[in-house]
Formats: sequence, C-alpha cells, structure tokens
Amino acid sequence: MFKLRGLQFLLVIQWAMCQNLGDLSLAGPLKDMDFSIPEGAGVRPIYQFISESPVIFRATGEKDGIIDIVPKTGMLYLNGSLDWETKAVHRLQVECLDENGDVVKGPYTVTIYVEDINDNPPKFDQPTYTGVVRQNSRAGKPFMYVHATDLDDPTTPHAQLTYSILHHFPNPYPEMLFQIDSVTGAISPSRTGSYYLDPQKQDTFTLVVTVKDMAGMTTNAFTSSADVIINVKESLWKAPATIYIQENSTKTHPVNISQVHSNEADVIYELLEKEKLARFPFSIDQNGVIYVTEPLDREEKDAYSFFVVTKDTVGELVDKPLQIHVIVTDINDNPPVCENALTIIEVQENEGGGSTIGTLHATDMDEKDTLNSRLKFNIESQVPAVPASNMFFVQQDTGILQLRGHSLNKRIAANYSLKVMVTDADFQTICEVQVHVIDINDQIPIFEKSDYHNVTVAESIPVGTVILEIQATDMDEPATGSSYIIYQVEEGDPDNKFIIETDPGTNRGFVKINKALDFETAEVHNLVINATNPEPLVSGVQYNASSRTLFKVFVTNEDEPPVFQKQVYTANASEDIPVNTLLVKVEAYDPEGNTVRYSLEGDVKKWLKIDSTTGNIYTASTLDREYKEVYKVDVVASETNNAAQRSKIPFVLHLKDVNDNPPQLVTDYPTFFCHPLHGGEKALIQATDVDEYLYSPRITFSLGDDADTRNNWEISKVNYTYAHLSPKHSNFEEKVYIVPVIINDNGKPPLENKVNLEVKVCQCSSEKSCFIKLEHENSKPSVGQAVGILLGVLLIIGAVIGGVFFHMKYKQKNEKKSQQKDVKDQTECEVLNK
Repeated sequence: MFKLRGLQFLLVIQWAMCQNLGDLSLAGPLKDMDFSIPEGAGVRPIYQFISESPVIFRATGEKDGIIDIVPKTGMLYLNGSLDWETKAVHRLQVECLDENGDVVKGPYTVTIYVEDINDNPPKFDQPTYTGVVRQNSRAGKPFMYVHATDLDDPTTPHAQLTYSILHHFPNPYPEMLFQIDSVTGAISPSRTGSYYLDPQKQDTFTLVVTVKDMAGMTTNAFTSSADVIINVKESLWKAPATIYIQENSTKTHPVNISQVHSNEADVIYELLEKEKLARFPFSIDQNGVIYVTEPLDREEKDAYSFFVVTKDTVGELVDKPLQIHVIVTDINDNPPVCENALTIIEVQENEGGGSTIGTLHATDMDEKDTLNSRLKFNIESQVPAVPASNMFFVQQDTGILQLRGHSLNKRIAANYSLKVMVTDADFQTICEVQVHVIDINDQIPIFEKSDYHNVTVAESIPVGTVILEIQATDMDEPATGSSYIIYQVEEGDPDNKFIIETDPGTNRGFVKINKALDFETAEVHNLVINATNPEPLVSGVQYNASSRTLFKVFVTNEDEPPVFQKQVYTANASEDIPVNTLLVKVEAYDPEGNTVRYSLEGDVKKWLKIDSTTGNIYTASTLDREYKEVYKVDVVASETNNAAQRSKIPFVLHLKDVNDNPPQLVTDYPTFFCHPLHGGEKALIQATDVDEYLYSPRITFSLGDDADTRNNWEISKVNYTYAHLSPKHSNFEEKVYIVPVIINDNGKPPLENKVNLEVKVCQCSSEKSCFIKLEHENSKPSVGQAVGILLGVLLIIGAVIGGVFFHMKYKQKNEKKSQQKDVKDQTECEVLNK
C-alpha cells in the first residue's frame, strides 16, 4: 500500500508523531480541503487530519502512486515529486473507518493543485528557418516568423517567451538590417535594412535568433537559439521606364499603358496626382495595371507626372511611392497659322535686287523641331503683276521676302498684294502680304532760319518750359520716315539741359528746358541744332549746313538760397554726455558766394545750440533719452545779408541710454489683505524701469532693515519685475501699514530706490476688495487739531444763529414801516373825501 522506503518512511512517521495536533496550519479535522504544492518538491507531508475517536483514515482517487495517507495518524503525504507537466491537479477522497471497516465520516474531497516551476527550456519549432525578403521592403513589415514553445504553465512567466537577434552575419553597417518582434517572433527589415538591402551587394544573411522564457526578465531564465537564413531578392516594386503615348489615339479607352508590382501581396494600388488637374486621365486596378482613360492632346499638355502608392487594408503605406512619367508624342494634327492676318512691309523704291524687304511669320502648334511643325513658304500670286509677275521671292524654309532683280517704281505700282502658301507635311494655309512702295529719302530737311539768335531766361525757369519754336521742311513724301524730322542739339549741351520735341503733323520743333539751369555753372549756352530723318538717305545725298541752325541761351542770375552739403545730418550720443559736447558739423554754401549763418528750429527742449558761423552743433543742456530717444530739429542756413534766402534740412540725434533712472513701484492697484488673515496670503507687486535694456529690466526686491518690517512681512521673487509680499503672521489690525520696500535694477551702475508701500488690512466684500475707508496709522487728531475743529464748529453755529436773529429784526422793522404807511394813506384819503 505504501511506497515509502527506509529512512523516508521513518521521517514522515516521526514528523506525524511529533506534531502538535492543535496546530491548525498543519493539522485539523477531516473536511473538504485544497492544497497547492510546487512540482518537484520530493517526499514531504501535506496535512494531518485529526479525529476525536480512534479511526482509520483512507484516501482514494488520483493518488498516482505519489500521494497517500497514514491510516492511523491521518497524515496526508507525498512519497515522490509531483510534475505539473504530467498532471496539474490531483483529486482525492478521504474518509474515516471504524475497526470493522465501516465509514464513520466522509468521504471528503481533497484537491491538490500542482504549482508549476520553470523547469522546461523553450524550444524552437525547427532548428533552422529560411525566409525571403525583397529589396526596398517596408521597414517593420514582417516577411517571416519564428516560433518556440515552452512546456511550463502558460499562465505564468515560466512560459512567457521573448525573442531577440543575438548575431547577424554579415553585419556591414552599425545598425542591424533586420529586426524581430520580441513577442510574436516576426522578422522584418529595419529602417537601415529597408534602405540598404541589395542582392547585388549581399544576397544571403544568417541570423542567430534566441528565445528566452521568464519574459526575459531574469538571468535564471532558460534560453534556446535557432539559425535563420534570409535570401534577399530583387525588388519587384520598380518604376517603369518613361511611358510614351501618342496623342489623339483612336483606340477604345481605357488603354493599358504599364504595370507595377508590389513586394507584398494583397495590397491596394492607388494613383496620386503631382499636379492638380481639372481632369486626371489615368487610373490603376488592383493588379497594378495602369490605364490611360481618354485620348490625350499634346498641344493641351505634353507631359504628365504622378505617383503610384500601395496601402494595406487599414490605409497604411506599404511601399515607397513610385513616380510615373508619361510623355505625349505628337502627330501632325495642326495646320500652319499666320502670325498676322495681314503682314505689311514698306519698301523704298530704290531698293536693289536681292534686298531683303521683310519676313513672313507663321507658326505650327505641333511639336517644335519635328517634321510635323516644319513649315515651307511659296508665293502663290502677286497683284498687280507689273512690271513683272515675279517681282518678289520668298525663302522656302524661313519666310524671308526678297526683291528679285527689279527695283520698284512707285509711279508704276504703289502697293502689291501677295498670297503666300505656308505648308507642313499635311496641311496648308494662305497668308496675305501687302508691300507698300515708299518714296526714297533723297531730300534733306532745311531750316527756315540758319540762326535763331538768342533768348534770355532766368536760371529758375521751370523744367519743361518751351523757350523757342523752330521749323524745318522736307520735300519727301509726307507722313513717311523720309519726311518726318527729328531735331537734336548737336553741340553746346553736354549736360542735356535742353530737349526738342517734334509735332508729327507739322514737323515743328519745340525747344524745352530738360534740366534746371544754373547761372553759376554756365551763363550762356551756344547751341547747334540739326534736323534729320529716321529713314537713311539714299546713296550720294548727305545732310549739310541747311539742316543746321544756331541758337544762344543767356542765363540770368538770381539770388538763390544756401545749399547744404547733405540732405540730412545725423549723430549718435549717450544721454549723459557733458554740456558743450560737439555733436556734428553742418555745412552749406551760397551759390552767389554770400556769407551763410546757421540757426536751429524746433529745439523744444533747448538741448542743442549751433555756432552760427561754423555750423558746429553742441549740447546746450542735459539730454534725456527717456523723454525722447530720437530727437529731431531743423538746421537753417540763411544769407547774412538777406535772411529771406534760407534753406532747411533735418538734424536727427539718436540718444543711447545710460542707467540714470532708479526702478519705480507700479501703484496702479492698491496693495491690501482681507481681514482677518488666515495665513498664506500673497499680494503681487510690480516694479518698472524706464531705462533701456537689451531684453527686460532685472529688478530685485528686498525689505527695509527695521525689526518691525522683518517680523511682520516677507518678500519673494516671482520674476524679473514682479514679487510677492506676504504677511508673516495673521495678527494684523484693520488699518494701513507702511512697508519699506527696496528695489534695485541691474544697470551699470546699478541704482536703488526705497519706497514706502502702503498696505491696507481691511474688511473685504464678496468680490475680495476693500469697502471700508481706513484711517491712516496714528491718524488720531492732536489736541491743537481738536481745539481748532471745535472752534470752527462753534463759529459756524454762531453764524447760523446770528443770521436767524438778523432776519427776524429785519422782518419786524419792515412790518412797522408798512403799518405807518397804511395809517398815512388812510389819513390822506380822508382829507380828499372832505
């Protein structure tokens, strides 16, 4: 019945005999019980069942030769090791028997749960794995999996496996080309691998992959490894070569034009436009076949560029986008077009044979520099056909028109109409040309006067004023380039002070002032004016003295104001420079040579002064950048003998800051605390500094050194311009306290300001603001003040009583006078009645 042997059996019996039956953790009455026992624990007692009367204990069920009970003592024990992997739960029935073998108690269920221990290493499904990855595969996209199992309890860390790559052969880069998911065993290219994998450089890699149990969290975990051989294949995901599509195709659309293949299966293909077109004429199906959906027109658009992308079922990109280029090839579907509906050419009647007289321009919308757009020219007709029917010639490939061997004669024909045939390989167009025969320029312009004498003008005469009208005539054909006259100053005007404009209807010239005159520069201008035509003269004819005339311009002097050397003067100075510091020297001269005096205008602060003779500007008083950073005044230069002749220019003084202003407390809002104080209150105070800082002033706050202030208040920094004032206790009365606050800036040199800050402790409204006007600390009136107030009140009362008394006396007096007047009036009436 028992499998205990030798010493093991004796140890269990001895343990059972020595136990205190009252120990409830190891012994107790027979009842339903559960036990958890680690596997592999070996021979050991489990529990001792106790009975009040002598009985025999018996255990039946899933003992499996390992679990049993001592009949006399009720000791439940193991005589070997449990194994979770063999059986995780053992269910027994325990009962008590009397001497006759009859059951007196039970049976009760005893369940023994075997606790797993990490006693099994993980094991890969196969010793070697092989996989294939495509070049340029997406980083993180698995292309194969490895898998391992562990016989331990999967609900415990004993069977929780973690995968990693131990070695990578070869490993040519600082980062591995492959990565593995530590949980799933999925192997995928790393970012480096997605970029660098290339079968031309290395087509096979071997990875040593390890698997570790205990979730990889302990050094006592079991580890196994396997080799993974990876073959790199060329990427299927490649952009096709440039696609050529002939325009205006008559095929049934859509038309298959190319196909792309993803490295991965079950992807969704999409096209992305590179340009936002009103109509996108391409599509792609789920096999990667690209279609053109309609005929294309090269003249509308000759090239297209777009992208093909692949996505997975959740919309994530799978492959890198491929750029597709499409070129629309030309067919000859456009006729030649005349650049102008009518081309007009003017030809002088003396032009010789072979002379180029003009060019006929035509275009073709088909592709440039191809036979489809090659144009040829040919003259189809000439009207009139005199003196010959072939007076003109056109170069076949350029459209250049030339005269044949005959000169034109305007008396025979003043105009010719030509019809020129322009053709490409399939189309033809007629272009019209009119040739106007114009008179030759064999007459020169002749002035009506050879000398226009002179004119006198003031040097202040406005630009654009006409000072002379001139006239020349030309006997060539009117309204042509041979008779139109151009007037120019040939000599005497190197500075282009004058300009001559021509009236095209009359050929009359108007001499105008083009630039301001200056008596001091030139008192007289001796002008030589010529007259020419825009058309060149015929051979043998030249311009002569008849085409020239003379003209003098005398300039009279005027008293002009002084002229400054500069349009504006500037200076930079520190605001703390001493009085009488030289800032700048201004200079002006008088065109007539008069003496110049200088003065200032607009110096509202009286900061400046100027030496009236030298033009030196000095400081006259202390400067203040905080009042005005850029100070502007006007400098006046006037003639000494005629102050009305004056000029004015600005002087701008830029002031640089120095630290000359101590910081100040901002008192826009009163500082107060609500009574009674509860502790932890803070009041925000702010300081400012009007001096200039690179970023912002850095102000430090501190309290006065007196004991009351130190005992009652404390101050803490918030930032560079704010601080918190806090009471140190809550025992404050309702009144105004004076708190000395010291504030320092960070200027050079630093400045300090001591401010007596009024702090109110007051009853507050629901909006947390004071609503009782407080008396100032120590604000009880003195004895003298009390007497003065009393005397004032008594005087006011006396004045009131006096006024009342006077008013009553005045009223009585008026009533007495009224009575006397009534008696007198009555007496007079009685006398009259008698």
